[in-house]
Amino acid sequence: MDKKTATKTETQTSRRKFLTGAATATAGAATLAFPMIARSQSPIVLKMQGAWGAKDIFNEMAEEYVKRVNEMAGGRLRIDYLVGGSVVKPFEVMDATSKGVIDGAHSVAVYWYGKSKIASLFGTGPISGIDAAQQLAWIHKEGLPFYEELTKKLGLDVVSFYAMPMPTQPLGWFKKPIKSAAELKGFKYRTVGLAADLMQELGMKVTQLPGGEIVPAMERGVIDAFEFNNPTSDSRFGAQDVAKNYMMGSYHQAMEFFEIIFNKKKYNALPKDLQAVLHYAAEAASTSNFATAMDNYSKDLQTLKTKDKVNVLRTPQGIFDAQLKAWDVLVKRLSAEDPLFAKIWDSQKAWAKRVGYYHHFNTADYKAGYEHVFGKLGF
Repeated sequence: MDKKTATKTETQTSRRKFLTGAATATAGAATLAFPMIARSQSPIVLKMQGAWGAKDIFNEMAEEYVKRVNEMAGGRLRIDYLVGGSVVKPFEVMDATSKGVIDGAHSVAVYWYGKSKIASLFGTGPISGIDAAQQLAWIHKEGLPFYEELTKKLGLDVVSFYAMPMPTQPLGWFKKPIKSAAELKGFKYRTVGLAADLMQELGMKVTQLPGGEIVPAMERGVIDAFEFNNPTSDSRFGAQDVAKNYMMGSYHQAMEFFEIIFNKKKYNALPKDLQAVLHYAAEAASTSNFATAMDNYSKDLQTLKTKDKVNVLRTPQGIFDAQLKAWDVLVKRLSAEDPLFAKIWDSQKAWAKRVGYYHHFNTADYKAGYEHVFGKLGF
């Protein structure tokens, strides 16, 4: 072997030794590292309570949010979800979250409307010509600073995210069909938030109750008409057993969404990436919730008609018209009473004027398209 060949052989041998040594070192490091991962600290656990009964489809929607958080957090964060009433009553979840009794809640803003009527502007506000999805866009783009101003003013130590633009909520369940706004006067009616003020403006006597208390209240005569939210939730708690006329369509709650609340101290203590998981899981759940709603609401409305013999009716136009006039009276009064209400309402109106202009000029007539394919709807 000449000198040149010998040198080449030594170089190759040295390289093999280096690579073998590096591989051994890497394997050793991996051996040390994997047990560290296996022995890593337990996940951060957040206790979240919903405002919904175990059978309510809203409970399933809350679980869709929790599932996304738990899967995206990679084992470092886990939400343990509890159904409504497990720790506190549904209307108490905001206070409980703020005080740290629970770490989070899945609810709607109108459930703490008793603290400030402004809360309803983040869930069940006056009609401005846009729908819930477009109003949810206002919250994402302009509304959160107003929300933070309100919660700070009220001393609520929370961070909140919003999800699931809800379809228009029906006028509700009645023992006989309602043909005019005048017929609403005197009814003992269940609704929540600013919708309560609206329906009182129309002459109704309103009681605000969580969903699980509605049918018992109807059976005891505490109320004689009610709305909750949708055909699935309504049918699951037995609305069809206490009334047979379901009036579809209304302006009283036409722009609502879920409020996902966390205790601010708990949230701020999380690493930034886990904060992002809580935040963006709400946006992911929003899509999932809407798909769940469309599938279930449509099927259950047909079941109410065919199996339960419910008389499904479109709310008369005269009631819509009366609601709009009542909203005008209500927002004028509330704006005069509270400068923050006026400021938020002005922001919502400016948003609606611009977004609604685009929407109404551009949106196709979907009802005409439906009737072209399936025939007249009959209202």
